[in-house]
Amino acid sequence: MSDAAMAVALVLGSALASAILILLLHDTLHRYALARPNARSSHREPTPQGGGIAVIAATLGAAGAGLVLFGSGAYGLWPVFAATVFLAAVGAWDDIKIISVMPRLLLQGLAVGVVLAAVPSELRLFPALPWGIERVLLLIGGIWFVNLVNFMDGIDWMMVAEVVPVTIGLALLGWLGALPDYAAVVALALLGAMLGFAPFNRPVAKLFLGDVGSLPVGLLLGWLLLLLGARGHIAAALLLPLYFLADATATLVLRLRQGKTPWHAHRDHFYQRAVDRHFTVSGVVARIFIANVILIALAAATVLLPSPSVSLGALLLGGLLIFALLVLFARGRGSR
Repeated sequence: MSDAAMAVALVLGSALASAILILLLHDTLHRYALARPNARSSHREPTPQGGGIAVIAATLGAAGAGLVLFGSGAYGLWPVFAATVFLAAVGAWDDIKIISVMPRLLLQGLAVGVVLAAVPSELRLFPALPWGIERVLLLIGGIWFVNLVNFMDGIDWMMVAEVVPVTIGLALLGWLGALPDYAAVVALALLGAMLGFAPFNRPVAKLFLGDVGSLPVGLLLGWLLLLLGARGHIAAALLLPLYFLADATATLVLRLRQGKTPWHAHRDHFYQRAVDRHFTVSGVVARIFIANVILIALAAATVLLPSPSVSLGALLLGGLLIFALLVLFARGRGSR
């Protein structure tokens, strides 16, 4: 079997496993993990959450099988898997019984720290910095990335519109040699698992991912992007998740300037404001998906044509694209 055929089989197997697990868990989630609408919700009917259990289980199971099929090396992979399971458990706990801010951040920091400890010490993003300072900055950045992915899971198909193109982009860059083989296998497994989840989360959603899914998905994506950046492709690692980075960070800055508590639940994200200002949910996620496809092309350009000018130009174009999208969402020019 060719590598391409095995990659397709891996994605399809992960998607099928995710969908089957969701069907098996449906009654349990409906009974014990029902998300009831409130003033900050985008949904109007009580909806089960916890689909992330199936997504993470399918991702890790398919990735393990894929590593055997591809015969890929996996330095430090099992600690990463363990940290992913641990963070999923933290998210499940938070879905059922709210965890206060500091314990939640400490538990997230523990998971991110385990992942960083599993990354080979010679892999550096900023070699000019002392190793210890770089690792502290990566720990802080990792905690922020895990949380921003969680924050952005606020409307139907939002995570699908982000994770599917980002993992496609990571797999493509892995094929180009910008990622280790084992990382590309994990990206393909996560891609399949999200595709298996997508039919249940399509507007109007019958199932939500929940913190049990969004937190470990953020951890896995952060780890994959770190590996990409540590191989010298920092521009590509910034471009692939640029919409999530821009929306979440700009929203945090605006809330801080307005004197609002950053960690309180809210509807201030640009994609939420777009829905409140007469965009359809499908219209919002479609625009984000298309923007992400363009970001994949820009990221690929920085890998295929490695030079400071290409990287800077791609980042500038990607930044302008996402800025225009955020402005469009803030103005609310759509119609229901």
